[in-house]
Amino acid sequence: MTPSQAHRPVLLEEALDGLAVQPDGIYIDGTFGRGGHAAALLERLGPVGRLYAVDKDPDAVRVAQEQFGRDARFHIQRGTFAMLGQLAREGGIAGCVNGILLDLGVSSPQLDDPTRGFSFLRDGPLDMRMDPDSGVSAAQWLAQADATEIVRVLQEYGEERFARRIARAVVQARAERPITTTQQFAELIAQAVPTRERHKNPATRSFQALRIHINRELQDLEAALGQTLDVLAIGGRLCVISFHSLEDRIVKRFMRRESRGEMLPPDLPVMGGPAPGRLRLVGKAIQPGAQELIANPRARSAVLRVAERLT
Repeated sequence: MTPSQAHRPVLLEEALDGLAVQPDGIYIDGTFGRGGHAAALLERLGPVGRLYAVDKDPDAVRVAQEQFGRDARFHIQRGTFAMLGQLAREGGIAGCVNGILLDLGVSSPQLDDPTRGFSFLRDGPLDMRMDPDSGVSAAQWLAQADATEIVRVLQEYGEERFARRIARAVVQARAERPITTTQQFAELIAQAVPTRERHKNPATRSFQALRIHINRELQDLEAALGQTLDVLAIGGRLCVISFHSLEDRIVKRFMRRESRGEMLPPDLPVMGGPAPGRLRLVGKAIQPGAQELIANPRARSAVLRVAERLT
């Protein structure tokens, strides 16, 4: 059984429907992961269709090459979807792409591998980098960040109300010994947080915040969204699956802003009306159904939004 068969990605059919896949179309999977969406896309493409995939993770690129390396319709590149415009220009497909899919956040294989340091459920090195060859690890960042910066990250990216308590605990603990493992960090948080949320580990928000910061996830998302309009063909679809409110808010605001077009001050004397929007919202936000949630509890926070390029 291949990885894509073993793991069914979130909102698979809904994402494919949102992309309105054309057999001869050109598509970009900006987050290959373990190839679940890519495999389903390739099944719907004909002989001349093409799928370009991107992922930061060298393990994901290896899986892509093993699974689809012999398929002439498929191209994989290691990198971030923040390079979407550059990759499209280099591939000669800028303005010709029929659909872009972004499945945000961390993948299940990354969460399940303790050596990657994404999860507090399994002890391992506190790394959290999606690209382990780039940037600093979570442990390195915690070793040098001051308390004010730790508070900012935990509040901004984790909406953690006990950020100051946790930051103080980090500063005190690292003075005695480095914080190098997921278990160390999770236990430190558990001791610092005075109350518990029902059905939620006290480390959940802090691990999310640190991961988002280390991987520049929201900055990359903003950059990628801003490039999609020049990459998509007229009539091309943008599908984004988010897994927490910070991501979804960015996606929702971008799509709404680009669907409204340029808003002019009401008291400004101009000829004609405002410039039309470049996107059309396609339906409402879509969330997983009951059956999918039973089969995959990790899908519970997923939200899919779809928009189509107009001009």
